[in-house]
Amino acid sequence: MEFLLYLVLGACAGVLAGLFGVGGGMIIVPVLVFSFTAQGFDPSILTHLAVGTSLATIIFTSINAVREHHRKGAVRWHIFAWMTLGILLGAALGSLTAKAIQGPMLQKIIGCFAIFVSLQMALDLKPKASRDVPGKPGLTVAGAFIGWASAIFGIGGGSLTVPFLTWRSVPMQQAVATSSACGLPIALASALSFMVLGWNEPHLPQWSFGFVYLPALAGIALTSMFFARFGARLAHRLSPRLLKRLFALLLFSVGLSFLI
Repeated sequence: MEFLLYLVLGACAGVLAGLFGVGGGMIIVPVLVFSFTAQGFDPSILTHLAVGTSLATIIFTSINAVREHHRKGAVRWHIFAWMTLGILLGAALGSLTAKAIQGPMLQKIIGCFAIFVSLQMALDLKPKASRDVPGKPGLTVAGAFIGWASAIFGIGGGSLTVPFLTWRSVPMQQAVATSSACGLPIALASALSFMVLGWNEPHLPQWSFGFVYLPALAGIALTSMFFARFGARLAHRLSPRLLKRLFALLLFSVGLSFLI
């Protein structure tokens, strides 16, 4: 039954990865927290295990989503390249930050973050600054911050990258596609960091690879790679306005689930 849950979760995460460029992490983390709690995992490592596992699954969801977006010609590779430089450093620092935060507090931080981003998207709130795509240093700094925050929250960065790029006048479909591409280096660097940081943790359950739970990773990866392509195709058929509203509703629901 647990493995069946991971298969269904992977299908949902894959659709979300392709549709919103979020890597599915904003859904994977809450469900894994619930599942790990039901399995009796130690509360001291439970949230970190969910975050690390979520980041590892995003590696698989990102690959197929990016391939589909690239086939549509929607990925802004110049933006991706310079953001990745910052993402790699930020993701490693974010993993260290998450390790230092206790599980219950980490859950509340994730919930507040999700609600904040959902309101920003739903109300179309934007800073009164330049909306042009920044230069190479600006993209690198933005990538570092997004990588840092994404590693803490166990996400592919879409909830930060998509609003950032749309604020910088990148069309919604291209923002989603580029965000999906950025999710891959975020996931790779963060998952590796969580594996190393949790390697000698004494309370981990069997079949854990640091802060990555292999049965959940396998089940989610099996279905998420297929359904990510479906989500990416769907993203190119919906209007940008509808995408924003759906994205905001998704994040608001996830935020409430963590706070409650």
